[in-house]
Amino acid sequence: MLNKAKALAPEIVAWRRDFHMHPELGFQEIRTAREVAKHLEAWGYRVRTKVGKTGVVGEIGSGKPMVAIRADMDALPIQEINEVPYKSRNDGVMHACGHDAHTAIALGTARLLTDEEFSGTIRFLFQPAEEIEDDDGLSGAPRMIADGAIDGVDYAIALHVAASVETGKIELDEYVSAGVDTFYGKITGKGGHGSTPHKVVDPIFISGHVILAIHNIISRRLRPFEPAVISIGTINGGQVDNVIPAEVDLSGTIRFLSKDAQKLLHAEIERAMEIAKTMGGNYELRIVEGYPPKKNHPQINSLFRTTIEDMIGLDKLVVPEPEMGAEDFGFFIQDIPGAMFYLGCKIEGDQRRHHDARFDINEDCLPLGAAIMAQSALRLLNSG
Repeated sequence: MLNKAKALAPEIVAWRRDFHMHPELGFQEIRTAREVAKHLEAWGYRVRTKVGKTGVVGEIGSGKPMVAIRADMDALPIQEINEVPYKSRNDGVMHACGHDAHTAIALGTARLLTDEEFSGTIRFLFQPAEEIEDDDGLSGAPRMIADGAIDGVDYAIALHVAASVETGKIELDEYVSAGVDTFYGKITGKGGHGSTPHKVVDPIFISGHVILAIHNIISRRLRPFEPAVISIGTINGGQVDNVIPAEVDLSGTIRFLSKDAQKLLHAEIERAMEIAKTMGGNYELRIVEGYPPKKNHPQINSLFRTTIEDMIGLDKLVVPEPEMGAEDFGFFIQDIPGAMFYLGCKIEGDQRRHHDARFDINEDCLPLGAAIMAQSALRLLNSG
């Protein structure tokens, strides 16, 4: 399979560069979806478009089991500064996280599987909007699920490129990404002149105590061996240097690996905000639940491991450093077995960070990703 993928490499690279030159933001992936659908239809796939607004579903084979292969298609609102022939042609929009590679790899996987004989069904999920949510707070994965994208699916697999991992190596672990929620708080007091602080209820002063309490949650309220993060990202209050404002707004992110930790963190943030009342002010708090934690299914993890060992050797398989990033593939595998691995794509001697205006990949990773995904899908069909 790897030799077949290497023979297809020029086409996979060309697809990736085409998508990179024409990036589209979440729920705006019109051209990308059109190109994906065109290729799938030419190869004999049964294709549905406008799934989850701008997603594409392509299916081949029949009967059970059914394996879903997911690739996200959206770009980011970033102005690319790379000077390469395939530089983004859309001002202010860039594939700065590798979703162009994911889409191209999935197309390569789809092409490889057309030459294989198998029993069962393989369904490709080309997903919009992994990076953003719509006005209803939903990203592309739950939107596709609502449109029936995983109805009848028995297993779901995916990959993500990793710019910090040596090209040719694979990261695989139990947990792939954390759950993420967002909180929005408002601390209210009584504004007034800065020269008479005794006549006001200062929300900036109160917010200092609230912020300290929030930052103490992880170290003093959570079990030490329970991974979690709370970070405050915005604080806004006041407009004039000699006027104490009437309110302060703040917002932040919550990261967790378990539902119990999520529940506790929500309750403790509420408790921290209540300090405003004890100091004579008041507060409002809104917590928006986001992506769920993504835990790889042990059976599929084991299958990935075997495929990687047979294809490139176990010395190419590494266990990643634990991180608390989030990714909405977790929605697809909440109720069905699934797993994701990270595909090394590091450019030797140069660190290209994800979500950075200089982001790029070593394209040698592309055929390897397609080969692992194709072989793993076939093995999942046989295991079912």
